[in-house]
Amino acid sequence: MEASVELGEMQEVGPTPAGFRRIIPITGGAFEGPQIKGMVLPGGADWQIVRSDGVREIEARYTLETNDGNKIYIVNKGIIRGQSDEPQTFYFRTIPRFEVAGEKYSWLTHSLFLATVEPRQPASVYIKFYEIK
Repeated sequence: MEASVELGEMQEVGPTPAGFRRIIPITGGAFEGPQIKGMVLPGGADWQIVRSDGVREIEARYTLETNDGNKIYIVNKGIIRGQSDEPQTFYFRTIPRFEVAGEKYSWLTHSLFLATVEPRQPASVYIKFYEIK
């Protein structure tokens, strides 16, 4: 599955005991895969901690809605290191977990997934989800 996730303006909370906290709103987008297609609903966010070593820990929580009206809750945790303008050092990987109601998309809860994220564009990110078999 691939997703284009639209982002709002970054909000900086500032330094906390855990690191420098910032929040990036998720404002929409679209996704598509062999067995699934739909849109990313507005209202989620990516909560980030920038550690003292520069690595960013992320926890994105948002909702997908399939073309047939099913909602899928996703929690996507991972890390980012390097700079997006330096592709040879840029690393952005996450481990998404899905929650679904009903049987049609329950296959999302029966496997582990890994996601790779392309460097951020001004207002979006591009995510590729892979099922670990």
